[in-house]
Amino acid sequence: MADQLDMTFAALADPTRRAILAMLLEDDMAVTDVAEPFEMSLAAISKHLGVLTAAGLITQEKRGRVKWCKLEPDALRAGSVWMKGFGQMDAIDLDAFEAFLNQELSP
Repeated sequence: MADQLDMTFAALADPTRRAILAMLLEDDMAVTDVAEPFEMSLAAISKHLGVLTAAGLITQEKRGRVKWCKLEPDALRAGSVWMKGFGQMDAIDLDAFEAFLNQELSP
């Protein structure tokens, strides 16, 4: 479990990956649509998506010729449970998580 937590928190440590998760809160997205708002190459976005996938925070699925990304909100549960052990966190609230991510992305 510690390895999975390490991967989850490492994935969440990067602002680009947090922004991707915020985008995926809305709906599944094609990789090219995920990449659109970022000023980086598709290869760089693919690396970020790979980290999120390895951490179990998203899944990627090929539909026809397009690769789609889907948020896996239950993957955050283990981190939430771990933080609750410190008595500082309530159960994960995806609406609050979305608000936090949006606040982090606002200039």
